[in-house]
Amino acid sequence: MPAGVSWPRYLRMVGASILAMFAGAQCVHQYYLPDLTIPEVPPKPGELRTELKGYKAREEAAAMFEQIKSQEKVE
Repeated sequence: MPAGVSWPRYLRMVGASILAMFAGAQCVHQYYLPDLTIPEVPPKPGELRTELKGYKAREEAAAMFEQIKSQEKVE
């Protein structure tokens, strides 16, 4: 018996831990929307540029909202 608990309880905890890790990884992928495409030619050192697509989309939406809000104040 690992850690002084019964095997069924131990296996349930291991299963719950693995499911929690998978769920967390999925949440991170949905939040940051990583670019998982594989380029044809690998980039040279220093050329690789990464960006957070989900963050960029939210940032652009916030900027558009502020622009619309400022136009409403002017009118």
